[in-house]
Amino acid sequence: MLFVLRMLLMGLHFAVAGVLGVLLGLCRPFNPDNSRLCARLYAWPAMFILRLRVKTDVDSLVNKTHSCVVIANHQSNYDLFVLGNVVPRRTVCIGKKSLKWVPLFGQLFWLAGNVLIDRGNAHKARESMLKTTHTLRHEDTSIWVFPEGTRNLGKELLPFKKGAFQMAIAAGVPIVPVCVSNYINHMRLNRWDSGEILIRSLPPIPTAGLTLDDMPRLMEQCREQMRACIDAMDRQLQSRPEASLLPRRAG
Repeated sequence: MLFVLRMLLMGLHFAVAGVLGVLLGLCRPFNPDNSRLCARLYAWPAMFILRLRVKTDVDSLVNKTHSCVVIANHQSNYDLFVLGNVVPRRTVCIGKKSLKWVPLFGQLFWLAGNVLIDRGNAHKARESMLKTTHTLRHEDTSIWVFPEGTRNLGKELLPFKKGAFQMAIAAGVPIVPVCVSNYINHMRLNRWDSGEILIRSLPPIPTAGLTLDDMPRLMEQCREQMRACIDAMDRQLQSRPEASLLPRRAG
């Protein structure tokens, strides 16, 4: 019953937040700080409805002084609400072109200055990437990317795609990894307290002076650092007394 009530409230919240976000976008269209404000608009009420405790340690993200490419692990659609708590100022996201057809959210996403990429059209996708490189270099705006390219459903990190790293190297800006503990298999939305989530950002990884020849090593460095951080956060949560009440992942 509690799960059904929460889903009804989340549906209402999603619609209301979409309307308010579109109004914000219409008042100041394509302002790159709209994404941060809309992310909070989705995240804060959602955490109250879902009763998820989110603890953050993201100084390297919040205190960034220049443009960067932010990379994060992607578990589920709930990431919109979970990661909305930590989106920094003047940061936009890259998403699929098909998002624009999602009622309210798609229009909000576009008006917030985010980048929509047509993955089925290589020429247009390249044009979008060139635009984001210019944005990183000259507009004091960071880009948020999920380098796995799709949801991993709380399992191991999937192999990273090249786009985020190509952008960072081309623009000469650092990469800031953001790690989220594996929560999707541990949420208990039919309980009053649904669970705890940890979010940490890692120190910036510089790309100045790197070339595309260095990209495989850079990708592996980022993935390994994120994997180690996620594993450490999972162990931290599992060592707490209340963790014994939750089923552990198979394997």
